[in-house]
Amino acid sequence: QVQLVESGGGLVQAGGSLRLSCAVSGRTFSAYVVGWFRQAPGTEREFVAAIVWGTGSTRYADSTQGRFTISRENAKNTVYLQMNSLKPEDTAVYYCAAKPGGLGGHSTYTYYNYWGQGTQVTVSS
Repeated sequence: QVQLVESGGGLVQAGGSLRLSCAVSGRTFSAYVVGWFRQAPGTEREFVAAIVWGTGSTRYADSTQGRFTISRENAKNTVYLQMNSLKPEDTAVYYCAAKPGGLGGHSTYTYYNYWGQGTQVTVSS
């Protein structure tokens, strides 16, 4: 089993920044991807960014490219999501998730086997 715990959410004004953390523990795979997704009330879970743990290769949604940065810190088994230039439409519960293998299906939440509990991000206008 893989456990993921998110932290770092909160309330921020438009144009501000937040950094989310996702601590990964348990029985991880030799190759896996950690992704960030978000879900606002009444909407489907939406892909935000993903990173291949071993290589550090990254992918972003069009809506977050250039504003958000995903990274990992091997020593702490932690993945970060640095969010800059936040907009009210970024308001959602943010989840980190893990799936074995490579980037195939990285933007589709149904490919991910393990999920954190989520952290709320609220951006005020």
